[in-house]
Amino acid sequence: MANTGNGGIFDLGELRSLIDELGNVSGEEREALLAEMAGGDPEGDRGDLGNEVLSFPPVELAPSDELTAAVLSVPLVRDARRLAEWTGTREVDEQGLLRPDDARAAVEALGLAGDRLRLVWIVAVNSGLLRITSGGAGPGPGMSADLMEFWDGVVMDVLDRTEEGLTGSAVADEHLTEMLATIYATADGIAYSALVEGMLQAHEIGCEARAGEMRRLRERLPAELDTALDLLQYCGLFERAGDGVRLTPLGVWAVRQDLLREGHDAPLLSEVAEYAELSAVELVEAMLAGHAPSSAPTLWVERRVPEDAARELIKVAASGTAGQRGVIGTVLEEMGPEAEPAMREALAEPTMWRHAAVWLGVRDLEAPVLTENDGTWLAVDTLATLLHIPDAREAMGEFEALEGGDELVRLIEDVSRSSHPDAIAVLELLGTHHPDPSVAKAARKAAMKARSR
Repeated sequence: MANTGNGGIFDLGELRSLIDELGNVSGEEREALLAEMAGGDPEGDRGDLGNEVLSFPPVELAPSDELTAAVLSVPLVRDARRLAEWTGTREVDEQGLLRPDDARAAVEALGLAGDRLRLVWIVAVNSGLLRITSGGAGPGPGMSADLMEFWDGVVMDVLDRTEEGLTGSAVADEHLTEMLATIYATADGIAYSALVEGMLQAHEIGCEARAGEMRRLRERLPAELDTALDLLQYCGLFERAGDGVRLTPLGVWAVRQDLLREGHDAPLLSEVAEYAELSAVELVEAMLAGHAPSSAPTLWVERRVPEDAARELIKVAASGTAGQRGVIGTVLEEMGPEAEPAMREALAEPTMWRHAAVWLGVRDLEAPVLTENDGTWLAVDTLATLLHIPDAREAMGEFEALEGGDELVRLIEDVSRSSHPDAIAVLELLGTHHPDPSVAKAARKAAMKARSR
């Protein structure tokens, strides 16, 4: 299911096959189908950031004066300023870089690591410390007066260098964005061994690496990653912490800026703290209205005993609308087996037991078997979330399974026979707003049949 901002447990793209199959399978096959239905992976979610909008835990940034003061102490920034001062006015080659003799002299005079000179030079030029003209390199207009804006530009220069070999490790360069995002999401940092395993896993799955390549990589990656982390520490992003690594305060600030640029949800703690104090009803209403950021429910759950939090949510969902069940389902999906007692109690609720059965099944816990009619009911309940979204036509475009085709037409026919109280309203919504004329016509006919029954 696309990220509509209104939640929902189920991926409608899989409901059609489940309606046909769910009542007749059991064991491992059933669990796999349920996991697919929920849009999950029984082995856990992996892979790069891709185009999906992700939500990250809220962070607390260091005070602005501390961040600003730290910028000029970053080794990369310090060396860029020293290099600009040393360069003065000099000839450059056709690529706008120092000529070989001058490059060697700069490395020796400033005590730079030779493989870092290019990065330092690029930062000096892009930040305004140096200016390249047809006459060569000379003093530039100087760095921005806003040091955080300057720092943001420095980090973008660093990240832009991965395609040409930033860290000396092809794997680290390939998965640097994932690595930064992963460490950003762990406030206390991550153990070095766990980071190595995570990189290996990301490479094996994301790059479909073969067994032989993975064996060789497993041998050499620890040393490569250690070198890569040295470079990222030089750039001011990482710091060593015991047997692990974490982002520096400047690193946290910079990675958050990059996540926001990419459209991800990366709030400040101060932006979501108020939502943790809301009641379950108030939280759900804030989510339905689009006021609560995606990370607000996570913080809300963290401030409560999971089983109690699940009970509060289920109570609202059991007597609420499909829209409320949709956003509540999103929150419940984030909860682990510790919420099982509450979800078992939900099996007694007429509007929630099917959702609870899926929740339990996905987690490999004993659960009732759903029939074909149950699958259709769940499809209607998921589609009914559209009834509670202001712009139904736009939201409809974000449900991949609502793309026109025979599969959707068959689902519409099943919906017309469903006992769900919103079945006719869903059909009328599709008949009015679906952009495919054949789907809209089928929905209108199905609604007429349903009313006649």
